[in-house]
Amino acid sequence: MASKTHMLVPICLIENVKGQLMTNQEALRILSAITQPVVVVAIVGLYRTGKSYLMNKLAGKQKGFSLGSTVQSHTKGIWMWCVPHPKMADHTLVLLDTEGLGDVEKGDNQNDSWIFALAVLLSSTFVYNSMGTINQQALDQLQYPFCGPEQHQSQRGDFY
Repeated sequence: MASKTHMLVPICLIENVKGQLMTNQEALRILSAITQPVVVVAIVGLYRTGKSYLMNKLAGKQKGFSLGSTVQSHTKGIWMWCVPHPKMADHTLVLLDTEGLGDVEKGDNQNDSWIFALAVLLSSTFVYNSMGTINQQALDQLQYPFCGPEQHQSQRGDFY
């Protein structure tokens, strides 16, 4: 029997309105109605790198999370999609698609840090999506999401 919390389309969980992050009460209502065990998969990475496409594939769907058709970032905030888990009966798969990091049009790196941290804290499985190899800059961002540039420079080289 399908759970009432399984969704046909994603919904915004964390809204990003002018740099302010706010929870969507309808999304919280959906989450609180889930009675099955959940597996929460969140994806984070640079903007325009295929995060939404990958999450649609994890949902087993061609469409769902909105895909942009330009070089500009498309997803804003954190979007959620609750679907039946494909391998574990009586489990709900909660997919969290985040807005892309590093979008120069946003102009606020602190916003990226909050999106990153929320994705880590909300997920049971965290995916860092990267184009090509993960370089030192990407590792630095994973290690110090809340450090400012001055703190980041002084602690460089401690991550192996």
